[in-house]
Amino acid sequence: MFRFVFLYFLIQALPIDIQFFQNLVDFKGGYTRYLFNLSHYAPRFFGPVDTFANWGVVVLLAAIGTVIWSRRSDATTNYDRLYYWLRVVLRYRLALAVLAYAFIKLFPLQAPKPSISNLNTAYGDFTAWKLFSLSLGVVPSYESFLGLVELVGGLLLLHRKTATIGTLILLPFLGNIFFSNLAYEGGEYVYAGLLTTFGLVLFSFDAIRLFRLVSLEIPASPNRFQLVLSEQWQRTGRLALKSAFLVFVVLIYGFTTYRTYKNGPVRFPETKGLSDVAGIYNVSEFRSDGKSIPYSKTDPNRWKDVVFETWNTISIKSNRPVKLVNTNTEELPATDEQRDYELAGSQGRHYYRYTIDPTGKKLTLTNANPNYADETLQLTYSRPTPNQIILSGTDEKHDSVYAVLDKVAKKYLIDEAAKAGRRGALSL
Repeated sequence: MFRFVFLYFLIQALPIDIQFFQNLVDFKGGYTRYLFNLSHYAPRFFGPVDTFANWGVVVLLAAIGTVIWSRRSDATTNYDRLYYWLRVVLRYRLALAVLAYAFIKLFPLQAPKPSISNLNTAYGDFTAWKLFSLSLGVVPSYESFLGLVELVGGLLLLHRKTATIGTLILLPFLGNIFFSNLAYEGGEYVYAGLLTTFGLVLFSFDAIRLFRLVSLEIPASPNRFQLVLSEQWQRTGRLALKSAFLVFVVLIYGFTTYRTYKNGPVRFPETKGLSDVAGIYNVSEFRSDGKSIPYSKTDPNRWKDVVFETWNTISIKSNRPVKLVNTNTEELPATDEQRDYELAGSQGRHYYRYTIDPTGKKLTLTNANPNYADETLQLTYSRPTPNQIILSGTDEKHDSVYAVLDKVAKKYLIDEAAKAGRRGALSL
């Protein structure tokens, strides 16, 4: 049984497929993204989407390895020593995973504050996963607290004598993540389940002793195995590897994650939009192909409202159906084109990334949804007053379009609550 467990968890913990090595040489997007992608590794045999079927393959490989090992077994094999090294591998593998997540929660990057478009999307137009993420994003202090819990648990795993305490902290945390992903249709439940099994194996080392002491109140025998590193190079190598882990995973990763947080959310585009236009605008006048269309909740062509973000995104609300982008895994994209958090798991609005010509008067809008990758609008932009914008040009069907946008002086509870926290009063 030990041989099977040893091989199973060694295969789960160590890199054996091409995806890890692709991430190893992918330096785009900065160090925070680089280390997070490395830490997010799990062996996959059936494409990029993680499934429990991958665990079945690992079980099969471990079973084959167990049969071969049993036939070639040597009576001198020190299983206590192997068990010790398995716990070392699992401690550092689990620590790498939880520390990578800890810092992007501690400095709230994982679930950012909702965009203006998100705040003006009907509750029923979001998927369950997106609602969960947005609910976390509106309380960044709680998100930071969750990151602190993970950080403490992860650091405790780095020392053998405190590893059990670390697993006691992390097991309820990881179990909650696992069931939350199942309940809210998140894409991380397989990975969260894998990390939970790592924690269970580590906790099992002291579980019986703790049960005897705490529950039965009877003496428990301590673990007396001591790893002996007789050679100087072994002791130096152990210290060097542990120090490198602390430097690259804790110090450098923590610093770069903080710096990334100070530079702005990584889930939204970095490209700046038009200055001083961010907000929601009612469409008071709308013409399509030369015909004036009055306000309508059912007309698929009539724009209802338009949102300008502080970055180069314009979202248009209409009755035109939206094919959902169902990205529901935790990712730190390297480029603006890959940053689809604002539109993922959301319908009711079409999201466009725009570029501005040198005159500042012409906008080229490209649908950010990959299901509409060929959809482009060419619009002329004018601003008669600070609170009004006029867009005219051609839409995705090459029909003429003309829209008068009137800015709505709208306050958002999330912003007012943040101000109230500083001045002690809340008014809407």
